[in-house]
Amino acid sequence: MSFDALGLTPELLRAVADQGYTEPTPVQREAIPLVLDGRDILAGAQTGTGKTAAFVLPILQLLNAERTPGWKANGAPEPVAGSNVGAFGPGGATGPGPRRDPRPIPHSPIRVLILTPTRELCLQVEESVRTYGAHRRIRSVAIYGGVGYEPQIRALRAGPGIVVATPGRLLDHIEQRHIDLSKLEILVLDEADRMLDMGFIRDIRKVMALLPRERQTLLFSATFSDEIRQLANGILRDPAMVQVTPRNTETALVAQIVHPVDRERKRELLSELIRTGRVEQALVFTRTKHGANRLAEQLGKDGIGAAAIHGNKSQGQRVRALDDFKAGRVKILVATEVASRGLDIEDLPHVVNFELPMVPEDYVHRIGRTGRAEKTGDAISLVCVDEAPLLREIEKLVGHAIPIQMIPGFEPDRSIRAEPIRQRSAGPRFQNPARGVGPRPIPVGHRGGAAAHRDRGPVITNHGPIRQSFDGPDRSQGPRRDGPRPGAPGSDINRGGGIPGPRRRPNSGGPRPGQHGQRRAAPA
Repeated sequence: MSFDALGLTPELLRAVADQGYTEPTPVQREAIPLVLDGRDILAGAQTGTGKTAAFVLPILQLLNAERTPGWKANGAPEPVAGSNVGAFGPGGATGPGPRRDPRPIPHSPIRVLILTPTRELCLQVEESVRTYGAHRRIRSVAIYGGVGYEPQIRALRAGPGIVVATPGRLLDHIEQRHIDLSKLEILVLDEADRMLDMGFIRDIRKVMALLPRERQTLLFSATFSDEIRQLANGILRDPAMVQVTPRNTETALVAQIVHPVDRERKRELLSELIRTGRVEQALVFTRTKHGANRLAEQLGKDGIGAAAIHGNKSQGQRVRALDDFKAGRVKILVATEVASRGLDIEDLPHVVNFELPMVPEDYVHRIGRTGRAEKTGDAISLVCVDEAPLLREIEKLVGHAIPIQMIPGFEPDRSIRAEPIRQRSAGPRFQNPARGVGPRPIPVGHRGGAAAHRDRGPVITNHGPIRQSFDGPDRSQGPRRDGPRPGAPGSDINRGGGIPGPRRRPNSGGPRPGQHGQRRAAPA
């Protein structure tokens, strides 16, 4: 099937052709016609499946360029008479934040709102809107934290038809009467599972309460957890289901391998893999922001160019680190799970799990950063005895054992006992794993074969002795996930429901203008 068969306009087909695309991906084939028909959608699509174009292209078509808010025939913003009383009544909101502007908003209300969990994904989606809308006169703006308010206020006053935003900064602008959502036509929640993981549920509730009941809603999520289904039941109306990839599956193009190593020798082993050429350019995952900083510094002392990217970095620092990585000025980009969402890196040959994730599904998301666009990639995990329970849960999730390869000189010391993994930055989602409560049981899939790793020495697939070294006294079980975390979505989320409670927003950027004192750390 070609893009022509999807019913897109010549302008959009031209923009797609400009990017070199000739055939739609599975999620695009299924979602685009449904969006054009005005259906609500619940889509399961992981990063790298083409999901952004699956909603951006039909949205651009649904927005008639001649009637886009804020556009006159000459392209100048068109003032709209009347005053916007704001999201919280005529008085607006009080407290620290951007300057409250008493003037009426001089443009029509926003027609499309796309919510994303991170700054990087926000910028990436807005760039896609501009790329595919190159031959249509539709304005868009990215609204996210970590940068100043005034440029965003000016962009909003210019009259964008499409706003791509992170929830926290969006609510700041709503409270200060810079955005009017009363006439919204289309809402998109992109990577909704990650937004819930980051604790944005209260912000999502507040945004939902401001939207008209009659609208089209598109929800995209990498996983269909119970929380996501509850959220979907509250905000979607007779949705069409789009599931293009079986849940929690890893691509066959990614060769997976586990290198057992003592916890104190992980950095030494990683440096050895890089120096010997087994790992070239790589995205390396740690669990915490502090761990990412420490690893990048240690690699630098080893003479290896590395940069860290996480939620405590400013937007400028994150952009510079990513640019240096893409340009090859640094070989290693060390990232936390949340910060990696929205990173657009082509031809990434290696993903390294310096530390296994506490949530098995995140392993699939991590390794999905490589092996894209029909190209092969490697996913390497450095696993110590503490992480044996996490490895078992990952293997249950993906349905097969991951091949193990010992690196000569780095064999684990069998006398080292497992210690509890302390996830200090995990937030309220996780209980203290030191209490010995294991992860929530996950159905075991069929035990199929793993993708064959490239020829890098003998790979041991009979894991007996090696796995026995991991399977000692199980004093360190994984995190406990025994029920909804605080703020989990429930039936109180509805189309146009009330605003629950005061907002406690995760920090999606730096402090707001005029704010003083210590804020809690931003999510990684």
